[in-house]
Amino acid sequence: MKTFVCRVCSHIAFDQAPIDCPVCKAPIENFVNNNGAIKMPEDPNNLNETEKKHTPFITVSKECGLISGSCIDVHVKVGEIEHGMESEHYITFLDFYVNRKYLARVNLTYKRLHPAAVLHLSKNEGILTVIGNCNAHGSWMAEVNLFRHGEVEKSEKVA
Repeated sequence: MKTFVCRVCSHIAFDQAPIDCPVCKAPIENFVNNNGAIKMPEDPNNLNETEKKHTPFITVSKECGLISGSCIDVHVKVGEIEHGMESEHYITFLDFYVNRKYLARVNLTYKRLHPAAVLHLSKNEGILTVIGNCNAHGSWMAEVNLFRHGEVEKSEKVA
């Protein structure tokens, strides 16, 4: 997987660098190709201690709790074991993508927020990718297929 990282805001773009960063608007010259920028668990069913604290955990509910209609809820928390949020070690942001196209960023403040976010999506198909950025351990990724049968789907490894 080819990944490009913005040197200004750490946004990750897949396959090719954008002309302008969708997060901070930096020009393409600020992107560097870094195929090792994203960390994922070796075995999602057998996480080590670091993976348990850094891998985003995604829950998709087919019924939206806020918006009626075709909305689905996406709940994300960083870590099976909740990641700490202290000034020297915290989750700085969560980036959301559908089919590897950037969707949104949730910026997190240490000591004031838990490393979690909820989105209400109008799109109910495709692969949802979430990247959580730890200021000490880099970017960690999880993915889930939005179009699954059943009421609730949880993080899975998507090839």
